[in-house]
This record gives sequence, C-alpha cells and structure tokens, in this order.
Amino acid sequence: MADIAGMKIAILVTDGFEEVELTEPRKALDGAGAVTSVVSPKEGQVRAWKFTEWGDSLPVDVPLDEATPDRFDALLLPGGVINPDALRTNGKAVAFAKAFFDAGKPVASICHGPWTLIEAGAARGRRLTSWPSLKTDLRNAGAEWVDEEAVVDRGLVTSRKPDDIPAFNREMIQMFASAHGPSRQATAQ
Repeated sequence: MADIAGMKIAILVTDGFEEVELTEPRKALDGAGAVTSVVSPKEGQVRAWKFTEWGDSLPVDVPLDEATPDRFDALLLPGGVINPDALRTNGKAVAFAKAFFDAGKPVASICHGPWTLIEAGAARGRRLTSWPSLKTDLRNAGAEWVDEEAVVDRGLVTSRKPDDIPAFNREMIQMFASAHGPSRQATAQ
C-alpha cells in the first residue's frame, strides 16, 4: 500500500457536499494512516447532501478563518452541487484551494468539486474529469475534459461521480503517496 502515514489532509467543504464523496475518501485516507480535517467557512457543523435529500451533519475540525494551507500536505474537494457552488463564490475558500496549487501540493477533486478549481485558476492546461455537466465550464476555463473514472494530471486527481470512488480513492492515495517524500517530511516537523 502507498505510504501516506502522517500526511495532513484538508477536506474543504460547506453545507451541501455529497455525503459519500467526503465519507468514503476520508475513510480510505484515514485507513491508510493520513490525518484528515474538515475545513469549512462554517463553524460547528456542516450538513451533507445524500443524493436527493439532506444527509448527516459532520463536525468542522478547522474553521476556514483559522486554517492555513501550510498546516496541510494535501487537499480534498468533495462535490455535490450546493457545496462547490458556494465555495467558488467564497474568496477565502478559493484562496485556500489556490494556495495548494501554488505550493505544488497534491489536490483531489470529485464530481462538481472542479468548480472550485476553475475559480482558483487551476484548471487551465490540465487534463481532468468531473460530473458531465461541468464539461463546458471546464473547457471554457482552458482544461481538457475527458470522460474517465479517474484522471491524474500534475498533482491533481479528478473523478466524475460516486460510482467512481474506488478508482478515485486508489489514484488519490497513490498520488498523495508520491508527494510524501523527504521534502514533505522536512516541512511536517
């Protein structure tokens, strides 16, 4: 198994994230030894969307106002429609995501999560995938959109939908592990 033990992973969400797109990747990351934290512009709790209705609420581990990207080694952007639509209009959330790309840290994004990538200026020139309705948005932002279950391009892994989570998790953990080398060890201390 890929070594991500001790990696600190930020999961950036607000209300309306697709529940399974946070819980299943988080379970995989935690199971592989990473330390995950829900980061949100909301304090207290965030509420999931579960396919067609409201889902469970999860505690916010780090309010966005207190989060700094240098505390984390990687970023996970779950989808849903409501969540990334709200995040992409939040300047602090966009700046938080952009900082991971600026620092060369790995990012994983699923479903509608790439909306935040567009706002962060991280889609241009990349090959990626998403929920099909984002295809035109991503192409207009300068990305090459493809219809594949998981796509890895220069420190970014993207995926289309909940059915793709097994492939997404596998590629995410592998990509995060490739960033988990001596330079990461030095910054974690």
